[in-house]
Amino acid sequence: MINYIVRRLGYGVLILLGVNLFTFVLFFTVNTPDDMARLNIGGKRITQEQIQKWKAERGYDKPLYWNDREEGPEKLTNTIVWERSVSLLALDFGRSDARNAVDIGHEIRTRMWVSLQLAVPLFVLQVFASTAFALLLVFFRNSRIDFWGVVLCVLMLSISSLFYIIVGQFLFSRLFKLVPISGYAPGLDAVKFLILPVLLSLLSRLGGEARLYRAMFLEEIGKDYVRTARAKGLAEHVVLFRHVLRNAMIPIITSAGSYLPYVFLGSLVFESFFGIPGLGAFVIEAITGQDFAIVRSMVFLGAVLYIASYVLIDILYTLVDPRVRLG
Repeated sequence: MINYIVRRLGYGVLILLGVNLFTFVLFFTVNTPDDMARLNIGGKRITQEQIQKWKAERGYDKPLYWNDREEGPEKLTNTIVWERSVSLLALDFGRSDARNAVDIGHEIRTRMWVSLQLAVPLFVLQVFASTAFALLLVFFRNSRIDFWGVVLCVLMLSISSLFYIIVGQFLFSRLFKLVPISGYAPGLDAVKFLILPVLLSLLSRLGGEARLYRAMFLEEIGKDYVRTARAKGLAEHVVLFRHVLRNAMIPIITSAGSYLPYVFLGSLVFESFFGIPGLGAFVIEAITGQDFAIVRSMVFLGAVLYIASYVLIDILYTLVDPRVRLG
């Protein structure tokens, strides 16, 4: 297993190099440093002196890939690609392109905990609720409960998350005044601000996840080991929980594991609408403000988390199914 993990991590490093290089080339092909200066300074009458000053303050006055004015290693290190792209491999995110030039690494470390307060309860509740709802439908398969449960799943799946947000804020915040409509407070006071976005996000995801898990469980129901378990006289709920659920854990882990990067990066829509200062809102603010340094950093961080999550998924496969061997 160790050799497999080392090999996968080696592939992951190559993927990160490719993602890093691709995003750098893409961003600087679409926008030159002069264009970025104009976007960040704003205004109609921008002088070349203002542009040069902005570039010098943020290190964009250097060559992109190769510095002919330097000697030795500084031909490579004293370039934009080294300071703004290669440094990401060491998780050195630098400063933003905005006027206040915030430390991106500090913002990520600070906002990450806010996003986790929203995403971790949502992740746990989503896996538990989707699995329980799907098992309930399978237990009552080919009945009215199963039929109307599938109809409900399709209905929840068809409705946009924006609808849940608007209706939820109107009902629970404006009409019944049970929770604040938006905002955030540290400590235990955060619960009253987070409970509504957690529940609404759970509702928006429940239909699709439950329908997927139901299909997985129904596929397992028809296999020989299930018929053997029933022939031994085991009750239906014992068959579902002890046999079907265990053998369907691999696709469930795959589905749940692919959501793990969002646990750290936050929910873009919900954090933005509910005024939660997490990483999701951080990305939205960067996109709105044309802050490419933050966007590139978050794209790279997302790639790191995706690679780590899929390595973790492979390891979990071996724990839930002894037949799986990582070679």
